[in-house]
Amino acid sequence: MNVLIFGAGSIGNHLANASRYLNWQVTVLDIDPKALTRMKNEIYPSRYGSWDDSIHLIENINAVKFKPDFIIIGTPPDSHLDLALKALDLDPRGILIEKPLCTPSMDGLSEFKNAINDSSIKAYVGYNHVLGKASQKIGELIKSNNFGNIVTIDVEFREHWGGIFAAHHWLSGPSDSYLGSFKNGGGATGEHSHAINFWQHLSELTNCGKVSRIDATMDFVKEGNCFYDRVSSINLITEKNLVGRVIQDVVTKPSKKWARLQFDAGFIEWNCESNVKDSISYQDCNMNNIDRIDFHKNRPDDFIIELEHIEENISSEHSDSSPISLEKGCDTMAIISKAYKSGLEKCPNILNSKI
Repeated sequence: MNVLIFGAGSIGNHLANASRYLNWQVTVLDIDPKALTRMKNEIYPSRYGSWDDSIHLIENINAVKFKPDFIIIGTPPDSHLDLALKALDLDPRGILIEKPLCTPSMDGLSEFKNAINDSSIKAYVGYNHVLGKASQKIGELIKSNNFGNIVTIDVEFREHWGGIFAAHHWLSGPSDSYLGSFKNGGGATGEHSHAINFWQHLSELTNCGKVSRIDATMDFVKEGNCFYDRVSSINLITEKNLVGRVIQDVVTKPSKKWARLQFDAGFIEWNCESNVKDSISYQDCNMNNIDRIDFHKNRPDDFIIELEHIEENISSEHSDSSPISLEKGCDTMAIISKAYKSGLEKCPNILNSKI
């Protein structure tokens, strides 16, 4: 597989390393030569032990002299769709866009979706938590039908964004990037939108349908050139009347990444305890005690599993069956957009499923 990665930042390094693990040929494009130098001399060797000389670094799309099989968009959210449209001209087999898919305005999303639908190219959005081994186990447990009827789902991704800035030491704080602007895809709701996507995934697994109503409460920070939500609490109702909640923030430390499915005859609880372990605790109608399963991993595994999934799915006739399909990423983006509208206007929003 010949892969072209837009962006030499943190996610570009993660996915370049995962690509090389899979023995793919990797080219990284970034218009900032300092970013490419930083990738080669600092980020990549500090994370993975040494620089991989087989990775090709370029500064201009005109330097792409090959037909990529796969393209990854790992730049800030406000550039995603423009670059994705340019990527279509290179006619890859597939495109992966990092989360969030775009900005809350969703400008350009319909154009991109139409372009994808008119092509044979498959598109994905980087919500890789739904692909993890722990997430797969949740699906297996739900299929066992030993938990009764689902009552509610809660998901929390609460994590101080100091870890983000530690991984991007060239940024002094949120004002130096899109992170300090919810309109550009930053803030708690955009940056930690894994939680929204995971809630949707669990709702689908329990056959509760898509979200139809949103009521969001947000704590906004407005100072200097920053305007972002540091705490986001979103109440959700699906088309089948499941009621649940998503909480995301950029202030909690130590972090808490947690989900719970409460059934009338048991529960399943998921914890992302660190970059080295996910766990599931559960109790069904046949159990007297709570069982727990640990899933040990390292940080690169999250991205390797993601690319392994895409490599398999890209050859499938039905990419919409993927948990990280473009369609599911669009559903998450619609919730992000309506959540901000609700949070700013302090009123509920009915979700129009047609984007």
